[in-house]
Amino acid sequence: DSKEAPLMARFFITLSLPILLLLASGSLSNFGLSAEPETGKQAKASDSGIPPVPEGTPEEMLDYIRTIRQVAEKPGSVSREEMMKSMQAIATATIKAADRALSQLKNSDDLFDEAATAKLQSLMMLSRLGDTDATSSLQTFAASLIDGPSPTLATEAKRLLLVQEAQELFTKRDLAKAPAIIKKAGALLAANPDDTATAGLAMQLASAFEHMPGGEALSKQAYETFGPLFKKSKNESIQQMAESFQGTLRRLSLPGNPMKITGTLLNGKPFDQSTLDGKVVLVDFWATWCGPCIAEIPNVLEAYQKYSSQGFEVVGVSLDQDRDALEKFVTDRKIPWPILFETSEGSGWQHPLATYYGISGIPTVILIGKDGNVVSLNARGERLGELLDELFKDSSSTKGN
Repeated sequence: DSKEAPLMARFFITLSLPILLLLASGSLSNFGLSAEPETGKQAKASDSGIPPVPEGTPEEMLDYIRTIRQVAEKPGSVSREEMMKSMQAIATATIKAADRALSQLKNSDDLFDEAATAKLQSLMMLSRLGDTDATSSLQTFAASLIDGPSPTLATEAKRLLLVQEAQELFTKRDLAKAPAIIKKAGALLAANPDDTATAGLAMQLASAFEHMPGGEALSKQAYETFGPLFKKSKNESIQQMAESFQGTLRRLSLPGNPMKITGTLLNGKPFDQSTLDGKVVLVDFWATWCGPCIAEIPNVLEAYQKYSSQGFEVVGVSLDQDRDALEKFVTDRKIPWPILFETSEGSGWQHPLATYYGISGIPTVILIGKDGNVVSLNARGERLGELLDELFKDSSSTKGN
């Protein structure tokens, strides 16, 4: 329901294959917050045109796995159902081929890691698609690799088990288990701060908590845990994420505290925050190219018309790059509140205030009380009306008398 920052999208390109496949299918979006696992019998490899698993040497088995995985990496124009069936078939065939290779290898052999990783990833895929047998097999197989001689395999196994735990947490919305998962992710990241797959997983965890009802404090805990570890990384992409953490933590620390609002109005004049003194203020980070932002405008307009005479103000922070298009939109829609706009040298996400508060998705709407302290970091939809009704109940009663 929001537009994600381009930096975030670029960063996740570095994730490992299992995460990429799950993201591509929509099955790992926010670790299952917006997608339910599919159930049903496993499709046979031949049902999706995947060549049958041959007999052969470990080298031949791995060549076979690489060949059929190209189908997953280039799915073409197919329906989601067809993609799921294809991914299920590829994963099933991969496990069979990997088992044939592993039966001929020792865990010290050069090809063992590749075969074991292929099996791990495919078990994870089938598990996410609702195969309970694969879930059990994944746990058993991963545990055996954690105690094995390969540090790389041990890390991959720990990471996938952590993903599985996170999926279960978000599916059941059992936040009581969140601190333990954050701790495990931190330990895994501390062991190798340069690992992009683990860093990506940590970032997803922190972000998912932030967008889950009641999860803001956990998200803050996650960012505080992962931030120092990201700073230790020698990986440039991970370092960039570490820089954004400071802003995110600044935003997550706002409830109960004042919010600094600076910038330039659309007319070119500097914004004076003192004009907001004593008012209830909604700070709306938005853009004309953001569909969910536009969809929220009627709701904000309704609230503005109801409460502006009682001291309610809105400050829009535009992440647009085209001033002319923004001015036309504001004029055509008759937006009555002030809009902050800065000419960006790069991405529209580089508005100073958005960067300062680590805004990674829009719309982001922050509600400030009359005392200048932040009341909510997500005052959207019906929630905005509920919060305003509560904040202005005394004013309404007085007015009624």
